[in-house]
Amino acid sequence: MSSIDFEASYKPKTYLLKAIAIFAAAATGTVAVVINHSWVAANQDVAMALLFGIGYAGIIFEESLAFSKSGVGLIMAVCLWIVRSIGAPSTDIAVAELQHASAEVSEIVFFLLGGMTIVEIVDSHQGFKLVTDNITTRKPRTLLWVVGFVTFFLGSILDNLTCTIVMVSLLQKLVPPSDFRKLLGGVVVIAANAGGTWTPIGDVTTTMLWIHGQISTVETMKGLFIPAVVSVAVPLALLSLTSEASGDGPDTSNVMASEQMAPRGQLVFSVGFGALIFVPVFKSLTGLPPYMGMLLGLGVLWILTDAIHYGESERQRLKVPQALSRIDTQGALFFLGILLSVSSLEAAGILRELANYLDAHIPNIELIAISIGIVSAIIDNVPLVAAAMGMYDVASFPQDSEFWQLVAYCAGTGGSMLVIGSAAGVAFMGMEKVDFFWYFRKVSGFAFAGYAAGIAAYLAAQNLHISIPTTVDQVPFLSGS
Repeated sequence: MSSIDFEASYKPKTYLLKAIAIFAAAATGTVAVVINHSWVAANQDVAMALLFGIGYAGIIFEESLAFSKSGVGLIMAVCLWIVRSIGAPSTDIAVAELQHASAEVSEIVFFLLGGMTIVEIVDSHQGFKLVTDNITTRKPRTLLWVVGFVTFFLGSILDNLTCTIVMVSLLQKLVPPSDFRKLLGGVVVIAANAGGTWTPIGDVTTTMLWIHGQISTVETMKGLFIPAVVSVAVPLALLSLTSEASGDGPDTSNVMASEQMAPRGQLVFSVGFGALIFVPVFKSLTGLPPYMGMLLGLGVLWILTDAIHYGESERQRLKVPQALSRIDTQGALFFLGILLSVSSLEAAGILRELANYLDAHIPNIELIAISIGIVSAIIDNVPLVAAAMGMYDVASFPQDSEFWQLVAYCAGTGGSMLVIGSAAGVAFMGMEKVDFFWYFRKVSGFAFAGYAAGIAAYLAAQNLHISIPTTVDQVPFLSGS
């Protein structure tokens, strides 16, 4: 490397942060080796809190340190369980706790891997063109509302990350580079996060609550649909009054013509979409965990794509093996590390102590749930919801209670208030090269207004006993799911 190249790439601030992080990790490891087991056993809570704090700092400053948060999360999980094995009454007890935690965590990871693979297969066949091709309006104000609600309903089926990638990719073809396109991207983030809150398969945190029995399918859809719609409608109404939403719209003629749907793309879209929708039905019919339904759908789609592309060597990328190489495995491993880390804190009783503290100082459950949502704008909502599940069980708050529904809503929509608060926001940052402060100035206020309005709508609906009209309750296999 030449001296000019070195000077161009040299970033002293970044290298200093990396050096500090590596030194902190090395110092922590050294101290852990030097200190004897008796101290760790006697001060288990302190040791685990320090490890979790250091690991979480590494996750928060992932971009500055250029360390993968997945790697940090996995190291943190293993270290926490090592401390737990030392602090537990016996190693056998710690192993039993770990086996129990691994069984629960693996359900979520398998569910995510299956869902991401199905979505990737549909996307590789350009199946989502069936949705996006219908967006033809050129009026900015109308485009705001159309993009918002298409994203909202798409986000109720897809995870918010995939939904954001699909919709922002569409916007890059429909709208020329401008502040208005960035604003539409902000709408996509708000709508994708809101759309994932009212169905059990739309967001990873809602899925976590559903799999572990804190919420059910029908009651969640009935209770959270109105707040979720309000949390999108309010920002859209306010954005419609801004100068960016007035004037002439972009020229969208034939911009999508160059992208053709793959052969049998409609069939793959229908089967993939049906597989996702069938997961709650499968759980209700069989009583088996949801990830089994997701794996069944993946298996059917795998056989289907093998059959329809048999002998087509030039279309190998449309088959499942190639799709598996493109899914966000790193993200799934991050969830694995975080969930195992939080489960170690639960096994040690730390989360129960935190719950008791919150109960003593914040007796209002609504404020606790709202606080989780606000914090999720800064900290990833997965560990926050995992911590809430560890702090409060179904005995404390029954299935579909106000607390769990508020947690599902607040953790999902709260991340929209800052661009770093959700996977959707981070993806938007990367795809549109938007910085933190632009989003804060242009979008955060509208996202907060939607977040607050959705909470008000939920509390009002609960007090007035209002829910969306539905006849699904009469369907036997959904009545208790």
